[in-house]
Amino acid sequence: MALADFDLAVIGGGINGTAIARDAAGRGLSVLLVEQNDLASGTSSASTKLIHGGLRYLEHGWFRLVREALAEREVMLRMAPHVIRPMRIVLPVEAGMRPPWMLRLGLLVYDHLGGRRILPAARNVDLELQHGALGVPLKRPTAHGFEFSDCCVDDARLVVLNAVDAAERGAAIRTRTRCVAAERGSGWRLVLEVRGRRDIATARALVNATGPWLELFASKALGRSLPVPVRLDKGSHIVVRRLFEHDRGYIFQTRDARVVFALPYEQEFTLIGTTDRGFNGDPASVRPSPDEVTYLCDIANQRFRTALGASDVVWSFAGVRSLHDDGSKKSQDISRDYVLALDERKSAAPLLTVYGGKITTSRRLAEGALDQLSHLLACGPAWTRHSHLPGGEFPHDGFDALVAQTRASRPFLAEDQARRLVRAYGTRVERVLGAARSAEELGACFGAGLTAGEVRYLMEREWAQTDDDVLWRRSKLGLHVSPEQREQLARFMIGTIGKRG
Repeated sequence: MALADFDLAVIGGGINGTAIARDAAGRGLSVLLVEQNDLASGTSSASTKLIHGGLRYLEHGWFRLVREALAEREVMLRMAPHVIRPMRIVLPVEAGMRPPWMLRLGLLVYDHLGGRRILPAARNVDLELQHGALGVPLKRPTAHGFEFSDCCVDDARLVVLNAVDAAERGAAIRTRTRCVAAERGSGWRLVLEVRGRRDIATARALVNATGPWLELFASKALGRSLPVPVRLDKGSHIVVRRLFEHDRGYIFQTRDARVVFALPYEQEFTLIGTTDRGFNGDPASVRPSPDEVTYLCDIANQRFRTALGASDVVWSFAGVRSLHDDGSKKSQDISRDYVLALDERKSAAPLLTVYGGKITTSRRLAEGALDQLSHLLACGPAWTRHSHLPGGEFPHDGFDALVAQTRASRPFLAEDQARRLVRAYGTRVERVLGAARSAEELGACFGAGLTAGEVRYLMEREWAQTDDDVLWRRSKLGLHVSPEQREQLARFMIGTIGKRG
C-alpha cells in the first residue's frame, strides 16, 4: 500500500518527534510521524515529571542550556497550563554538602538567568520554625533551607497533545508502525511495517528522533552509522505512598555530587528519582534494577522519618536518554543539551538526527530542527512560542476557574473528578463529556472516575489501543485501579476495537 508523498517524515513518537511534527505541520509542511509502539512509550513517559532549568547544571557551566530551559518554563506553562503547573521545591542545607552561600548564589543565578516573570523567586526558609510544615516530614530539619520555583508536568500527556495538534494541522500520525527500511535518493522511500503488512511512503526529508533507538535505527533501517557518537544513560524512579502532606517538592544533594527529587505525585503518592548511570542493552526492556531501588530508598531514608524498603514501592519505571557522547567519564557529567546533526548532501535527501534534549526544551528543539531544514523545504516561519496545545487555551492561573466552570455545567461531577478531567483535557473537557448530563450517561466506570465515554474519546482522538495506553500514558490511573478494574477496561477496549472492524 502506498501512502501520500510527504515533505517531512519523522521517525519517533516521543516528545522530540511529536514536537517537530507539530511545528512542521504548523509551518505548512505535509508531515508523516511514525512510531513503532504507542506515543510516549519510551523515555518520554519516564521522566522526573519536571519542567525545569536544571539547577545542578550550573556547576557544570552549562549556562546556555540552563538559560534556554529557564526561559522555556514559562513559555511551556502558558502553552499547556492544564498539564503543566508551578511547583515550589525545597532545598535543605545539609552538613557536608554544598555550603549555604553556594546554594544561595546558584539560586540567585537561577532566578535571573531565564527572564522569570510568572514564577515567584527563591527565598530562605527555616524548616524548624517559620515554615515548620516543610520540616515535619524530615528526620533532621535545619534552620537553613531554600525554596525555589520550577514546574511539574504530565510528560506523556504533553507528548500526546503535541501529536493531537500536529494531526489537527494535517500531519499523519502512524502509531504501532515500524519503519524497517529508509532508502535514500533525491527523496526518501520508507518501508513501513504495520499489523503484518507493508506500506510505502516517500518524503523529501527525514528526521531520526528515535531517542535510545538512534543507533539501531541508523544501522538497521538507514544502513549507516550515526554522524556523531551516542551515549545511552539510564534514569530510574520509584513511587511510594505519600511521605508528606503539603504540595511542595524536595531536592536533596547526594554524596556522589548528584541530586534526587522527592515530589508529590498523583495526590496519594511521592515520586523519588532519579538515578544516573550508563546503559547497554535493549531500551524496550529497561527496568529499575534492585540496587537502583535500594539506592533511592536509602536516599529517602536518610532524609524522611518514614522508613522505606523495596516492598513499599508501588510502582517503578526507568528510561534511557540518548546523549551526544562528549567523552565524559561519568554519566552525570554528560551534557543534557540537544544536538541536531544535519546530513545534507548534493543530490541526496536531507537527514536530521536528534540527540539528547529535555522535555523542558522540546519546543525549542523542534523550532531549531525546522529552522535547520527551512532552506531545504521552504516552510513558513517559527510560530509555536505564543501558541497553545489542545485544551490549553486559558490563562496560566485559570485552572481553578475552569474547574468551577466545568462543575457548574456538569454538576454531577465530583470535585476530584472534575479536577482530574480539567488537568488532563483543559478546555477540551466538554468534548470528553459530550452530551452527558448525568454520570450514567458517561457509561461504565472502570475505577478512579474513568468512564467508557472518556475511554472512547481516548481511542477515537488520542490513538489509545490498550489498557496500558489509557492507564499509564494518557493518564496515571494505573496507580488507582484494581487488577479487576483493569481487566474490565481491557475487555471493553478489545470489544470496542472489534466493533469497528
